[in-house]
Amino acid sequence: MRTLISILVANALFMSGAAVATDTDVQKIAELEKQLAEISEDLDYLNSRVDKTERHSALDRIEITGDFRTKVHSLHYQNVTWNPAMNVNFSDFAAKAMAGEFGDPSSASSPLGQMMMANPDLAAAFQSGMLQGVMPMVLGQKTQQDIDNDIFYTTRLRLNLNAKVWDNVSFAGRLTMYKSWGDSTGVKVFDSWNSFTMDGTSSGSTSGDELKVERAYFNWKDINGSGAYLSIGRRPSTYGPPSHYRENELRGGTPSGHLVNFNFDGATLGYDLTDITGIEGQTVRFCYGQGFESQYGNGELFGDIITKDTHLGGFNIDVINDGNHFLQFTLFGAKDVNDGFTGTMAFPTQLASIFAPTMYQDMQKFENFNFVTRVQPSSVIGDMYLGGLGYAYESDEDMKMFASLGWTRAEPTGNAGLFGGMLSDAVFEAALNNTGTEIIMVPTSTVDSDTKDGYGVYVGMQIPAPYGKFGLEYNYGSKYWSPFTQAQDDPMGSKLATRGHVAEAYYIFDINPKMFIKLAGLYYDYEYTGSGSPVGAPQKVDDVIAGNAYSMLPVVDTAYDINASLTINF
Repeated sequence: MRTLISILVANALFMSGAAVATDTDVQKIAELEKQLAEISEDLDYLNSRVDKTERHSALDRIEITGDFRTKVHSLHYQNVTWNPAMNVNFSDFAAKAMAGEFGDPSSASSPLGQMMMANPDLAAAFQSGMLQGVMPMVLGQKTQQDIDNDIFYTTRLRLNLNAKVWDNVSFAGRLTMYKSWGDSTGVKVFDSWNSFTMDGTSSGSTSGDELKVERAYFNWKDINGSGAYLSIGRRPSTYGPPSHYRENELRGGTPSGHLVNFNFDGATLGYDLTDITGIEGQTVRFCYGQGFESQYGNGELFGDIITKDTHLGGFNIDVINDGNHFLQFTLFGAKDVNDGFTGTMAFPTQLASIFAPTMYQDMQKFENFNFVTRVQPSSVIGDMYLGGLGYAYESDEDMKMFASLGWTRAEPTGNAGLFGGMLSDAVFEAALNNTGTEIIMVPTSTVDSDTKDGYGVYVGMQIPAPYGKFGLEYNYGSKYWSPFTQAQDDPMGSKLATRGHVAEAYYIFDINPKMFIKLAGLYYDYEYTGSGSPVGAPQKVDDVIAGNAYSMLPVVDTAYDINASLTINF
């Protein structure tokens, strides 16, 4: 651009010189000099404009936006009960003991003799014939208490990255930091499945002051003018409808937030049907992803890998999306689900006393120490299917109402790990360790391998109110309700994964279009254990509290979370 302007000025000077040579009038010469000065000023101005444009094109190819939220909670748990036990096949144990596989029971040095001395009550019950078939073996004394965390602060920073690659190709990403005040270790003590940090939940679990890639994908729209689009990368699969209303933000993810709030890597192939059906916003999408890599990085070269990759696939259809009415249908499956995902945890001292007694002897000398361990699943426990239908209405006066119905199905293989199989507890059998000096319990199967169906209901409303908006929500999950919403950042665990009832009320004060305060309260009433996990049989909470049922992890009866947050969008 600068070169072009210089050429134009040179031509003007040339023509001016020619005019002077033929015209000796002094007045015309003065006018030409004045014109030349004006052209020079215009040239300087245009050069400055061109420099800014070139600089903008070169440096501002990525648009960065984001949000910052600071939040304070008051968390209260009632009747927190721990009553650990495992199901042992005592008939198998008796047969092996009678065959002499565990040594002489009267010898203090034999594996069987050592076990009898360490567990005198168990030995007496076994010798009197009270233990037969598959029965619970109690592993610790039941404890029960209320727990209050009066003040719990968190900070969340999210940076959105957007770039236009070509006319119909774009890139989008989101980096997230989510931490509790005073803690950047990134590892929590394993006292619930919510505390287990893994790939799919890293954006919704307090994990320290580092930025993590929550999303990174490209969109290739209107491929060859067909109306089809392709997207590949770390998916926008969190805060989908209708869960985005309580976040006071636009739709954040593609799938139903009632069924999926979980990070995963994959691809989406979609097609806009609006021109074909005449229904505004009608879009059909096929989604594929991988939730777990079983081999690479998991000791494959030792040749003992028995888990499989977990693959996800299904359809997500926006039936109607016209600005006032939104109707969505979701159906997908997860094949070869394992008894967990690769993750990191701080191993609790309480479980060490049960499963690592030798290590526990040393751990007692350092009561405030937990050893951090990398965890990986041990077995393929089955397949899962999820489906849902959600409807939302938004009036022109900014009133919002929604209802969502979800369904989950578990098809177990009968395999089990330490904490059980798919929605079923493990059955343990006695065996000698590899040195033949100790009897250990090995999970061999599940109590049952029946197909199990669960359902969930989620309804709510949000209405304009003085200085902002007011919202009410309610959700319920049945005994076997198992959605993939573990990345939801509720500190008590995803409210939408709850097996029981959750009620929420909130008030949002709009300070300005880019800033708001939210006051909220949530009340949880758990009916069954294991919310948010497909591993292990859900037990009725009342039975665990009464001592008639058992759980390897602490069980919460009721809980409430009162919180306030300040969010700034930039």
